[in-house]
Parts: sequence; C-alpha cells; structure tokens
Amino acid sequence: MKNNKNHFDVVISGGGLAGCLLALSLADLTKADGRLLSIAIVEATQDSTVTSTPRFDDRVLALSHGSADYLKKMGVWQYLANDACAIKKIDISDRGHYGKARIDAQSHGVSALGYVIEMALIGKAQLKVLASKPNVQWLCPDRIIDINWQAEQEDRVEIKLDTGQYVQANLLLACDGANSPCRQLAGITVRHRNYQQVALIANVATENPHNNKAFERFTEFGPLAMLPLTRVKSQLKDELSHHQNSDNRCSLVWTMTPEQSERVLALSDDEFKQQLERAFGSWLGVITLVGKRAAYPLVLSQATQQTYHRMALIGNAAHTIHPIAGQGFNLGLRDVQVMASLLRESLQAERDIGSFSLLNSYAQQRQLDQQQVIELTDSLVTLFSSDLPPLIAGRNIGLKVMNYVSALKTPLVNKLMGY
Repeated sequence: MKNNKNHFDVVISGGGLAGCLLALSLADLTKADGRLLSIAIVEATQDSTVTSTPRFDDRVLALSHGSADYLKKMGVWQYLANDACAIKKIDISDRGHYGKARIDAQSHGVSALGYVIEMALIGKAQLKVLASKPNVQWLCPDRIIDINWQAEQEDRVEIKLDTGQYVQANLLLACDGANSPCRQLAGITVRHRNYQQVALIANVATENPHNNKAFERFTEFGPLAMLPLTRVKSQLKDELSHHQNSDNRCSLVWTMTPEQSERVLALSDDEFKQQLERAFGSWLGVITLVGKRAAYPLVLSQATQQTYHRMALIGNAAHTIHPIAGQGFNLGLRDVQVMASLLRESLQAERDIGSFSLLNSYAQQRQLDQQQVIELTDSLVTLFSSDLPPLIAGRNIGLKVMNYVSALKTPLVNKLMGY
C-alpha cells in the first residue's frame, strides 16, 4: 500500500505488537482544528502481526493485570477475553530446598494476577480494531533506510523508505525492535550485558490440569517457568484430542547455559519429558506432550538515550530484558501508555507534538520504571542462577519470609501486576 500524501503527524516504525498498540493509542487524538492525527505505520513484513489459526506451538506472552486493563481501554480485550488464560495463583520454589512462596490473586483483591495468551491472537485483535481507524495508513511492505533530521521545515523530519518514497513526520516513534534501524540511524548506542544464558521455550501438555496456576521453579539448570494456557485451539486434532477439552497445556520458559541447551535440544521428546519432569517435579503430573523446542540467547540491552530530535524509542527498541519475571512486553506497553498520555496533553494545550520538552518528559517519566524492572530482573537472575551455598541459603530464607510478610510481598506483586 502506498500513500500519495507524504506528510504525517506521526510515523511509527514497526507494525508489530508495540507499533499497532501505539497506533491504536493515538488514533482517536485530535488536533486544534478538530482533525484526527494522521498516522503512518512503516512495516517491512506484510501482515506481520497475523498468523494462521493458533497452533499448539504458538509463542505466548504473559500480560500483567495492568496491561490487560490497558488493552480493555483500547477496545482490544473484547477479542481476547475468551482465549486469555487467567493467572490466579503463582507458586515459587527452589528445587531441592525448603524455600517456597505463594501468590494468590484473591489475597490482593483482583480476579487475576495476569494473563497468558498467544502473541498471534493479540496481533489479530489489534489489527481488527485498527481496521476501523481511517486516519491510520500502512506503508507496507516497506522500511526506513534513512532519516534527514535537518529537514527544510524545522517542525518535521524527512524519512526515506526502501521503495524510494519520502515521507515527513512531526514525530517519529521507533517500535522497530531490538535491532532498531531508527535507533542506529540516530547513532544511539546500546549498553549490553550478555547473561551467557538462553531461554529454551516450548509448549507442553501435562497429566493434570494447571487450574490457572503459574509456576516459577529454580533448578540446577536455571529458572524454569510454567505458564498456564487455555484449551488447545489446533487443527492437530488427532495428536491433541486428549487435551482438546481440558486445561492441561502450559508454556515452558527454561533458562539455561548455551551448552546445556544444546544437549537438551538434542534429546528425543521422551528424553526431554523425563529431563523436564526431574527439574520441574510432579506439580502437574507427568509431561504427556512436548511441542516444538527453540532456544533464544538472553541479553540485557538498554539504549543510552530514549529520545533524539523528533524521535522516541518505544519497547524493545529502547530495552530488552531477561524473561525471568515475564515483564518485557509489559514494560514496552507502559512506554506506549506514557507516550500516548503526553501526546494527548500536548494536543490539548496546542503544543508541538515533536518538541524537545515533550520528548524530555517521556524520557524522564520512563526512566524510573524501566530501571526498577531491569534491576529486579537482573537481581533475580544473579540470585536464582547461582549455585553458591550462601546465595542458595539467602534466597530460600527470602522466599520463606516473603511468603508470610505481606509488607515484603505486596510491593513485588504490585510491580509484577504492572502498577
């Protein structure tokens, strides 16, 4: 799709989950003359957020309570509610040690601590709502290859696309992932920390239903999370018939060293089931089915600055974090939320939406939340991936104390819930 008009109020680089949500968040904002913002989404892959009918192996996201609330506000949740699996309880334990902590939604006055859902379904729901927004234009398939920060008119930047088209924007929002082309074109550097770990991801089915309980288990390999999923919606009916009408499916995220992952990936399905059962325990009975396994290297990355001239970094373009607490997408969603709020205020005050003051406010408002989440995940990785006796003793005492002292548990739960 190509647009004959070459000027937009906002250009969003990247049409994935963050980019679509940002477009939705801005689509109903109006300017001083009463017109809606003109928005363009530049996306390299046609229909990037859409896949076929959900399968057993589909990648999933853990949504915090706060993230689900925001998706409701954006009109997206109504298309997800039946497919999202509520997390009503979380069990945290250290394999072979006494430390345990339990978190119950009811104890914190909510019906769910968060939700687990296939990424593809979130993408489809967002596109469904976006289709009703006439002021959102897709430039797709296309990508940004150059940016002129010193455009002839000072209130905009000029953007060159791979197809040779030029567009202008008062504000450029980079939702283009961990390898953000916009961030690179601006010369913004990134601080990296390689954890020397990978996340082994697979969907599995278990003998017993999960009953909406998530598990965080610390093993000799590394942290292991089992997240509850809703009933299988798959065309593989013969293979999955036993699980078709039950809540026995979970998403596994297992942190381990690259060397360990190579050995585990090489195991047969039966051997992998046995290895997983030994590490996870009998909380859900035996592992009855294992989906496709994949391993992803884990690196903490943080852009050295959040903004540039008439540009802001959103989501993974600004930060990627360890999945130990399931906070990555939720952190990016709060980037979207803050940017949308600032733009709404700016439009109401009839101020320039790409001004230095707005972008500076965005950077300042996001800094504390991002740093807190990064420090939380970073410290959990250090604490729960260590086999040093003092740290093992300390974390088990900590889990035990946290389980009984609400003054310690509540702040952590609130952060995990996205508040």
